[in-house]
Amino acid sequence: MQFLDIGEVAARTGVPPSTLRYYEEIGLIAALGRHGLRRQFDNDVLLRLALIGLGKAAGFSLTDIAGMFGRDGRPDIPRQLLHARADELERQMRDLRLLRDALRHVADCPAPSHLECASFRQLLKSATHGSVAARSRTATGLKRPSRG
Repeated sequence: MQFLDIGEVAARTGVPPSTLRYYEEIGLIAALGRHGLRRQFDNDVLLRLALIGLGKAAGFSLTDIAGMFGRDGRPDIPRQLLHARADELERQMRDLRLLRDALRHVADCPAPSHLECASFRQLLKSATHGSVAARSRTATGLKRPSRG
C-alpha cells in the first residue's frame, strides 16, 4: 500500500497542512504514522476529506461531521439529519431570494430618496431588529412562496 504524506494530501485536496493537523487533532482524520517528521495517510483520507468538505459546505459543524462517521471510520450519515439540513437550506434560500427582491425593489423605487421609500425604511427597521429577509416580505408586499 502506498501512503500519501501530508504535503501530497494538501496538494490533492486543497486543504492546508495546518487544517489537516487540526482535523487529526480532533479525530476527523488519522495519520498512519510518520516518515521523518511528515505525517503519512492512506488513500482513504482523500474520500474522508471530500466528505468533510461537503459537510462544511452544507453548513454542518465539525462536531456534526465527526458524528457522521461510524466507529469503523466509514460514513454513517443519518438521513433524518440530512433532511433537516436540506429543509433549513431551503428556508435560507427562500429568505435570501426575498431579501434580494426587496433590495431590487428599493433600487428601482421611484421615490426621490431612499429614505422616502416605505420599503427601504421598513428594511432599515428590520435590520435593527434581526431578520431582514423575513421582514422584507411585508415591506415590499412580497409573499413567502407556498410549499406546494
